Amino acid sequence: NEFALVADVCINLDEPSIPVREAVRGVSEILGLDPLYFANEGKLVALVPAAQADAALAAMRAHPAGRDAAIIGEVGDKPRGTVIMHTAFGGERIVDMLVGEQLPRIC
Repeated sequence: NEFALVADVCINLDEPSIPVREAVRGVSEILGLDPLYFANEGKLVALVPAAQADAALAAMRAHPAGRDAAIIGEVGDKPRGTVIMHTAFGGERIVDMLVGEQLPRIC
């Protein structure tokens, strides 16, 4: 959300493309929590020009820490300042800024 607001763009995310480990997905579903709001130390979100996305992805995957790297969306222009999740079921939802804490940070 911060990227979209500061850059005054719309970020379109593809939910099935976001790498979430199966254990995390399972716990999230059981508890009714959204893994997008979990603390994710050691993760990287990079905004890369579309023409360079495949090369950037290949470079990330060449490192052991980047083996699960993925292209998860693209930048659009409307509606500005928002993040839209395109769901696995063909729907869309706005990804709001988290208000408060979903889970206490452990580290």
